Amino acid sequence: MTPASTGASTRVDAVASVPSAPPPAVETRMSPGGPGYRRMSLALFLAGVATFALLYSTQALLPLVSSDLAVSASDASWTVSAATGGLALFVLPMSALSERFGRRTVMTVSLAVAVTLGLLVPFAPSLGALVALRALQGAALAGLPASATAYLAEEVTPRALVTAIGLFVAGNSVGGMSGRVITGWVAQEWGWRAAVGVIGLVAVACAVAFRLLLPAPRHFTAGSLAPRVLAGTVRRHLGNPLLRRLFAIGALFMTVFGGVYTVIGYRLTEEPFSLPQGVAGSVFLVYLVGTVSASAAGRLVGRLGRRGALYAGGATTAAGLLLSLADTLPLVLLGLVLITAGFFAGHAVASSAVGRTATEGRAQAAALYQSAYYIGSSAGSAVGALAFHAGGWSGTVAVGLVAVTGVAAITLAGTRAAARARGRAPPPDGRAGARARPVRTTLHLRIRPLEGPLSVGCGSFRGGGRDGAPP
Repeated sequence: MTPASTGASTRVDAVASVPSAPPPAVETRMSPGGPGYRRMSLALFLAGVATFALLYSTQALLPLVSSDLAVSASDASWTVSAATGGLALFVLPMSALSERFGRRTVMTVSLAVAVTLGLLVPFAPSLGALVALRALQGAALAGLPASATAYLAEEVTPRALVTAIGLFVAGNSVGGMSGRVITGWVAQEWGWRAAVGVIGLVAVACAVAFRLLLPAPRHFTAGSLAPRVLAGTVRRHLGNPLLRRLFAIGALFMTVFGGVYTVIGYRLTEEPFSLPQGVAGSVFLVYLVGTVSASAAGRLVGRLGRRGALYAGGATTAAGLLLSLADTLPLVLLGLVLITAGFFAGHAVASSAVGRTATEGRAQAAALYQSAYYIGSSAGSAVGALAFHAGGWSGTVAVGLVAVTGVAAITLAGTRAAARARGRAPPPDGRAGARARPVRTTLHLRIRPLEGPLSVGCGSFRGGGRDGAPP
């Protein structure tokens, strides 16, 4: 017999089965102002200083190396080419090691080996020994650039990634500057061997501080060293149109920079400027501008977007190239400031975009970017020097303008590709003009005999009749 037929009061509970929202995910990656971010930024800044101080430590010393070892200028230049060539050749294999053994481990070992070799360089008895040491040093340093970018992509929030990589690039600029300026002034008093030794000691201090400061990784997942796996990862990266564009942009920016700074010494020591060698070498202090522009790249992307920031970097570089054609020293120096600012901003934006675009094998993606970057450096140095000897400074500027035009064309192609992709994107439910689907809610009723009120949902009624109807 039903409760209603007995005249008993009835209580009905209605419960809607609406799933509760999951708790918000806790962000464990580093961000500005958060735990570990300052330590991480300082550690990678110092790693950048050590890397580029060692990499370019002999560039300002080539005349003294030639004199001491009785070799020609072209032979002495191999002390620079061997280091950059070793880095370009080994950056991809070193990135593979970082996928297996961890970013921090590879960066620590790379710096330790590089600074040890740096302390041996001053004692090289011959040019052959010096070039060999420099090649090994460049190969060791290859573990830094790709591993650092991958570490940041994994451990830093996406919104802070451009700024974090900008700080690392800023360290590169400080190291590149100190590797040329400090050695020049020390060598003027005590010779090139003492100068290179000083850079080695500075790099030791940076390496120790780096290891003590860098936080342990929390988001690294070890990968495989199997050649087929690595080849597949590289093939997928090269098959990604966006990554290909970023690799090309990095190479073209470095083509401009490498060409300009390879021959700027000739430009300043010849007519109409005729500056002393020491003063001309101090032009590398302009690298400090790159420190600022690289650090500000994150804010630039926040305002203009990634492609807008690349347009701005290219336009700034082109303006500097045109301004450097003037025959007045202040305008030439201002042109170098603009070239440096545009280059470092563009480089920071492109390299950080590689880290965000690659969803797997980030170290390999960063390594491919670095390989393209140093290929651009070699090409810019060679072609820029040939253009200078053929047509003077205007020839070098022409090479730079062609490279900047390439940056703009590639960025424009990316802008159009993004617009086409947005036009093809379906609405969120996958059907154009589709109506929103109704949301169904299941109502479960529990009925049991009970003296008291009739409760449905959140309303309450007191039963009064035999059929339970409200009074």
